[in-house]
Amino acid sequence: MVEYTLSLDSVFSSLADPTRRDILKRISKQELSVGEIARPYDLTFAAVSKHLKVLEKARMIIKRRRGKEQLVTLAPQALADADKYLEVYRRLWEERFDSLENYLKESEE
Repeated sequence: MVEYTLSLDSVFSSLADPTRRDILKRISKQELSVGEIARPYDLTFAAVSKHLKVLEKARMIIKRRRGKEQLVTLAPQALADADKYLEVYRRLWEERFDSLENYLKESEE
């Protein structure tokens, strides 16, 4: 349970940064090299590498080598775990909104 909580902490912490969210969006479409990932940002290569290390530590990406290139791909399990965690709250709020809707309908009658 502690490891699961630490994993969720690192996932949500990783998602707090807009650059990392954008990186995830881009690699969700296709595997990219680190250079391709860095190209559109007005950041140093070292800064982009730090973002990638945070995502890798959170197990949200997988890096592999092809010759001298490092390729990065999405590791969807971390996002699936976060979605599973959030589903509990999604259901809770849907039930509350349904109850509120029923209450409002009854009070109109």
